[in-house]
Amino acid sequence: MSSTTAVRPLAELAAVRRSGLIESRHFGSLIALAPDGSALLELGDPDAVVLPRSTVKPLQALACLTAGAELAGPELAIAAGSHTGEDEHVRIVRELLARAGVDDDALGCPVDRPEDEGTFERMIRAGEPRARVRMNCSGKHAAMLLAAAANGWPTEGYLDPAHPLQQHVRETMAAVTGVPVGHDAIDGCGAPLFGTTVRGVARAFGRLVTAAEGTPERAVADAMRAHPFYVGGSGHQNSTLMETVPGALAKGGAEGVIGVAAADGTAVAMKIIDGSPRATTLLALRVLEALGTDIGGAAALVELPVLGGGVPVGRIEVGADLADALERLA
Repeated sequence: MSSTTAVRPLAELAAVRRSGLIESRHFGSLIALAPDGSALLELGDPDAVVLPRSTVKPLQALACLTAGAELAGPELAIAAGSHTGEDEHVRIVRELLARAGVDDDALGCPVDRPEDEGTFERMIRAGEPRARVRMNCSGKHAAMLLAAAANGWPTEGYLDPAHPLQQHVRETMAAVTGVPVGHDAIDGCGAPLFGTTVRGVARAFGRLVTAAEGTPERAVADAMRAHPFYVGGSGHQNSTLMETVPGALAKGGAEGVIGVAAADGTAVAMKIIDGSPRATTLLALRVLEALGTDIGGAAALVELPVLGGGVPVGRIEVGADLADALERLA
């Protein structure tokens, strides 16, 4: 006789309203933690294993730092970020590669276009090809190469899950999230990706913000918050959130994952089950607002219009289950 494990139902976290009709709904799991790590709000199944994608780049950057890579300021921020491929991002990545004693060809991430549209259009006009260094994960990869070089580990094969650096990343993730790695995978950029939970993501972001000054964890959080342009880029939601909500730490990832912590360490994380990230920043900010964080400067991130013929005809809004939970918090 086989046994089954009960699966908690997912919660409606966001809805898309067009011309008065709910057109789409986004379901998932969400958790908010107090600075001491206790749960303030739980919806869906925050303890199910998820693939956190680029949301855990701050933890990968932390692993590079604790492995001996000398990273600070914009270099540490870009190691923890998903940059938009602008020329300044490329400059920093190439500085990291030069310090590792390698060039662009050592990057294991795919050839890609920059996410910044202006940069991409300029490249097209100039006949400049797509490149690995323009890929949004190249900062993380350059930091990994630098960490490998700093230890005398081979830079070739640095993406092998058995490589000493990746084993250190795995251990770091488990330690900071407080969750044993639940699944081994390969991310879109080719790097090993270690499964965790929504609770683990929130716990990690809270710990980065509340870590003591002078610790590697606090160094990652401070670099990201002091240099948000290198975490994302011009107009990027992660960058804009950290620019407009004082002291906040934010990093989203593919497939509808995000982690955000307020200046006091209150943290929110979620996974949207259909993989859409379009509402994640809005939802995280609304939860933090309900828990006492001033998000007044981030109006552009919480008022998301639905367009028809180029003009607003609706909006993306908090879903029914999350709205009920926030009302109970009031």
